[in-house]
Order: sequence, then structure tokens, then C-alpha cells
Amino acid sequence: MKRSILLFVLVIFVLSLGNIYAQEKPRIGVLRFTNQVAGLYWWRASVASELQDMLASELVSTRAFQVLERKEINAVLSEQDLSASGRVSKSTLVKMRKIKGAKYLIAGTVSAFEKTAAKGGKVRFKGLSVGGKKEKSYIAVDVKVIDAETGEIVDARTIEATAKAKAIGAGLSLRNFSIAGADAKKTPTGKAIRACIVYISEYLACSMVKGKDHSCMKKWDKMDAKRREKTKGAIDLE
Repeated sequence: MKRSILLFVLVIFVLSLGNIYAQEKPRIGVLRFTNQVAGLYWWRASVASELQDMLASELVSTRAFQVLERKEINAVLSEQDLSASGRVSKSTLVKMRKIKGAKYLIAGTVSAFEKTAAKGGKVRFKGLSVGGKKEKSYIAVDVKVIDAETGEIVDARTIEATAKAKAIGAGLSLRNFSIAGADAKKTPTGKAIRACIVYISEYLACSMVKGKDHSCMKKWDKMDAKRREKTKGAIDLE
């Protein structure tokens, strides 16, 4: 009887231990974003870190990852060696291994951005005429998942987002524009950027935690196929 009870307790312990390891969250770090779009009006040095922080926060919100602090990443890693081409130097590989416990690094590059505006009606108030317009912003970000030990790119995906809004007046001053600022959230550009960051976090939670064979990947594969067809159509037209 005692032996049976002991065996039962041992089995429960082993199963519980297995569940603990199975539920361990991937430990990841987010690199500063880079930009490939020439003349992008809202891009500057501070935006790279703002997008890095934004994605880190969204990844934490998924509760699917252990996310390293930005200062911990920046202190030991030169992101400049991780170019959009995916090339990683030997010196960077050494630095990667110094990031304690980090299994993957997430790199994001703004690869496309478009903003269009169509004039709408005018609003008149006490003799003043204020123009109205409909704005639409589109952004695409190339996301890479990098093995922190080997420097190998183990996953890559282009994530897109589009936002529309109707604005009255001249809009925001560019010199005061901040991705993380409250005003940016009200503009089509700010909304598109934030939506793209959310989509990236959702994609990574699906592909890295649930797995490429999970049903959640159907949505992302469908979106990617649509993006590819649209891109090929644009090239054919040219």
C-alpha cells in the first residue's frame, strides 16, 4: 500500500515537473528598429528606440514571453551589425552570447511606408474656412527572429498595417511628432504604426509559442500570400 502511494506521488511529481518545463516562456530580446525607406518624414534616431520599447511592451502583454529590458540588450549588443540583409559579424555573435539566458533576438526593419490624402469638404466658422481631408497610411515591417547563440535567422515575416482617418486642419507639426506621444495615436500614421506593432507581437506569439503547425498560422499565411500577390501585381504593372 505504501509503495503504491509512493509511486503515485512520484508520478504526479514527474508530471508536474514536465508541465513546468513545458510552460516555460521563451526568453527574448528586442533590438532597436532600423529603416530602409528613403526620406521617411517621421523617422529619426529616437524612433528606433520608441518602436523597440513599443514592441517589447506588446510582447509582454501577450504573456507568452520573458522579455529582456532594453538597457540590458543595448549594453552588450551592437545592433548596427544586424543589418536588414540579415548578415551577422563574428564579433556580434560573441556579444550575443553575453546576453544571459536570451534564446532569441527580434529585429524589425521598416521596409515600406505610404501616406495618401484626399481632399474632402470644408467647414466654415465665423467667416473662416477650414479644409477637411481623408488620410490613409500604410506601413510594412520586416521582422526577423534570430537565434542568440548562433546568429541564424530562424524566422522572418513581413507584417503590414493600414489606418484611415478624417482630419480637419493642417494636422501635427512634424518637429513635435513622436511615435510614443498621445497625438500620434490620433493620426493615421500613428495608428498604422501601433497596429503593425500589435500584429507583430501576435504573429510571434503564434509562430514561436504555439508553433508553425498551429491553426493560428492560417491567418498569417493568408495575409502573407495576399501581400505577395499584391506586390507581384504592382511589379507587373510597372
